Amino acid sequence: MLELRNLHKRYQDAQGQWWDIAANLNWQWPAQHRTVALLGPSGTGKTTLLRMIAGLEPVDGGQVLWSGSAMTHMPPEQRRFALMFQDFALFPHLSVQDNVAFGLREQGMRVGASRAAAAELLASFGLGNKATQATTALSGGEQQRVALARALIVKPRLLLLDEPFSALDADLRVRMRDEFNERVSSAGTQVLLVTHDESEAKAMAGAAWRLLDGGLVQLW
Repeated sequence: MLELRNLHKRYQDAQGQWWDIAANLNWQWPAQHRTVALLGPSGTGKTTLLRMIAGLEPVDGGQVLWSGSAMTHMPPEQRRFALMFQDFALFPHLSVQDNVAFGLREQGMRVGASRAAAAELLASFGLGNKATQATTALSGGEQQRVALARALIVKPRLLLLDEPFSALDADLRVRMRDEFNERVSSAGTQVLLVTHDESEAKAMAGAAWRLLDGGLVQLW
């Protein structure tokens, strides 16, 4: 389970003012919930907090722990977390299949085996006929599925979602949200959802906190 212990991070804005994203923040994952949400308006530091958990942003103090073991100075690839960005962050120079296989290749799996695993997962996502295409040829919903497949193929113990549906129109956002719930539940991974949309958080998460003045305030 994820735990943040006395986490501290200061940020300097464009006007040169300093403010706390995390002010000796203490938080522990609620054991009874698979998906939890982190809410707050744009600019409050939600993405920065997510990046600190992922290991992509250094902390100024405190610890990020998993099941009691400190991960604060562990490189991202060793944490077994997967991060999905709001713009999907797919690689335009790689095919759909190679995008999904990328994480497995980073772990040392051979090209043939990683592509076979990616093809199998894409088929289960209804994208088997898109494997050799460029990601730029896909619709927004298809790109979202590819991004999720790429995240799940490495079997992460924690999936970090940064405004994952903000680039989609309203109807597609609802459909993809429901599909996400089903696929993440099947994968058995825990999910930390960052969003500014409270209705989205309520549809996906069993518990939620708001990032406010460097601390987390529980909403439900």
